Amino acid sequence: MQEKSRHGILAGGNWIIDRVKVIDVYPSQERLANILSESLSHGGAPFNVLKALNRMAFDFPLEGIGVIGDDENGQEILRQCNQRSIGCAQIKVLEGKSTSYTDVMTTASSGIRTFFHYRGANALLDETYFDFSNTRARMFHLGYLLLLDGLDAVDSDGMTGAARVLKKARESGLITSADVVSEQSDRYKRIIPASLKFTDILFINDFETRMLTGLDVVDDKGDFRSGDGYAAANAILEMGVHQWVIIHFPRGVLAAGSNGERIFQETLRIPTSAIKGTVGAGDAFAAGVLGGIHEGLDIRDCLVMGVCAAAASLMDETASDGIKPWKECLSLVGRFGFNGSSTASQSNAIQLST
Repeated sequence: MQEKSRHGILAGGNWIIDRVKVIDVYPSQERLANILSESLSHGGAPFNVLKALNRMAFDFPLEGIGVIGDDENGQEILRQCNQRSIGCAQIKVLEGKSTSYTDVMTTASSGIRTFFHYRGANALLDETYFDFSNTRARMFHLGYLLLLDGLDAVDSDGMTGAARVLKKARESGLITSADVVSEQSDRYKRIIPASLKFTDILFINDFETRMLTGLDVVDDKGDFRSGDGYAAANAILEMGVHQWVIIHFPRGVLAAGSNGERIFQETLRIPTSAIKGTVGAGDAFAAGVLGGIHEGLDIRDCLVMGVCAAAASLMDETASDGIKPWKECLSLVGRFGFNGSSTASQSNAIQLST
């Protein structure tokens, strides 16, 4: 049972600097595209989630775990953490190593992103860097599975470093959550299940769900396929997730609980003209959900909080600079409405305990 005195969210995994470039068209090989604008931002699950939580103005402590290089990008990460009151005592600087970075190519007309990633210091992160003995956080979020070389390696007993980290976090009294990267590979079924046995809440998108289960949760038009969607969620729950499997895609979210509860939540109907970029939207969604769970909200309200945070993030080229305090994020429901409906009063009823 979790200690009631625990308070705050601790996030670990990939710490990345994103170099976001908005381009006029995504070119084929040996062809030219024009860069319309560029900016420097943060990337990686812990960095994105913690910064989103800070921008949503939740009133609880935020802490990070990970490794960075002794370079300008690493110093920028520490500067942003200090600026946003994110505890970085467990973010270790590795001498002679380069901080991980990603070139994010965002096509102006669609907001579709393409990533060119340099693993850098993150490839050296292993379970020895995770210490849960001194934190009083209530929740621990790990990401991204499949993008952490030192934690993704499978041992002879079938365990991975990520699985052992999540196991240690649960044994220390933290609620655990994890996120997956959208990798084009056959590694999903070999690496991810080991971690799910020690995961309370799993965030996973439609592409990753298909790679893990072989089931398509959306059709060719992007609409939810309820039969395969529920079957996929059930299959992932059977892999060991303790509380919630949360499958998200552009038009909606399916939350499947180990208690048998199944909830479908539509996303907000954001016009294409308002979308500046989709980088970090999944992490913004996770931040909203985790913030709501931390504050004791009903899971339905947590999902609304998540889709509103994701919608806010879409209106900026970076991962979280578009995110506002949580009440302002919720106000987007009245402005845009959910997909399939014009308005909703549910968001107005959400009250936090802080």
